[in-house]
Amino acid sequence: MIDSGPAQVRNAERAGHVEIVRRASLGMMMALLVQFALGMVVNLYATVPARDHGGGVLTAIGRALANGPAALAIHAGLGLLILLGTISLLVRSVLSRRGPLIWLSAVTLLAVLGAASSGASFVNSGNNGASLGMALLTGVALACLAVILYLTGAGSHAGRGQGGTWA
Repeated sequence: MIDSGPAQVRNAERAGHVEIVRRASLGMMMALLVQFALGMVVNLYATVPARDHGGGVLTAIGRALANGPAALAIHAGLGLLILLGTISLLVRSVLSRRGPLIWLSAVTLLAVLGAASSGASFVNSGNNGASLGMALLTGVALACLAVILYLTGAGSHAGRGQGGTWA
């Protein structure tokens, strides 16, 4: 009979969390790329109604979802889902107990929060600087997710909990 000690069980649990972090990172990257494309469509082809200008972040999100245009409503809705996904990614990274994953996930969450804030500012004012802020912060989030994918790659022994230098 094979006897596994507590340390082996903990390592297996952490490896499971690392695998979930890897898969979630890939999913988040795909969602952010779709979000980026939708953002370009909104910036180039959609006009935010003048009545939607002014107000706070939550007001801007509500107006974007309720008053459209459709591309803006989809963009805002997907943004909320991405925000939830990045929170989940951070929680899974904490459970993996891998420092670099935790930091990269935290920066990803901060970048997504910053992009959401810039998006609300864009709805409130139509300012091109806010649109640029969304795009740049999306790039930061994508870069962090790419590094997470690299660190947790399917061929990486470190990502599988079999040792490694970045634990």
